[in-house]
Amino acid sequence: MKSRLLAGLAAVVLAIVGAILVVSYAQGADSRAVKDLEPVTVMVVQKAIPAGTPVATLAAFVTSQELPGKAVSKTALKNLEGLAGKVTAVDLLPGEQLVAERLIEPAALKTSGTVDIPKGLQEVSFQLEPQRVVGGRIAAGDHVGVFINLKSGGIEGKSEKETTQLSVHKALVTAVQRAPVTTPTPQPSPSGPAAPTADTSLPVGSMIVTVAVNDVEATKIVYASNFSEGASIWLSREPLDATDSGRPGIMTKPEVYK
Repeated sequence: MKSRLLAGLAAVVLAIVGAILVVSYAQGADSRAVKDLEPVTVMVVQKAIPAGTPVATLAAFVTSQELPGKAVSKTALKNLEGLAGKVTAVDLLPGEQLVAERLIEPAALKTSGTVDIPKGLQEVSFQLEPQRVVGGRIAAGDHVGVFINLKSGGIEGKSEKETTQLSVHKALVTAVQRAPVTTPTPQPSPSGPAAPTADTSLPVGSMIVTVAVNDVEATKIVYASNFSEGASIWLSREPLDATDSGRPGIMTKPEVYK
């Protein structure tokens, strides 16, 4: 009887020890995983920030957030020290990392458009939903590829074919207009002020994008924008050093899987 009792107690002790070891190992694994990510604390936009906002007031719009090192931009700011007197160069959206190049001297901020139009080009504007504008994360000064989609008529002799073409390469964005974004004010909790959190909500509403292009490219964009039932536009962010493979030309269904 006594030996059975001792054996039972030993089994209970071993079970407890085993559980402690499992929990300790799991906690250690979590710590090791976080350490492997090499987290970096940077400033992240919490509320939409209009262009021209002074750095002195940015504290109400941004928060410090720990991100994996590989996901942090090389120019991301860790704090606002030494930036007094500067203003935001463009509109900033919730979830963006605050990078150095988005802050400029007030004299450099232009109220009627934010970039000069290259000689020989003209500006043309069109309206798109955010998902067609790289999630709404396009700003003046960026370069974009303009994809034109036609439901029919894109290929001579095969008018029934649906087609897509990257019709304009590396067009300079001169302005982006969007409806004001309303961000709810965090409500304080009974135990104290609520900690700021990053706004990960999806952009809503249409955006008007203005690009500087030549006369032929402007005509293509106007056609695709005007005849919305048979044509549509999609944009990609296409920096000047983006690779141009010379393909795919005109994309049709059979080409998609090649």
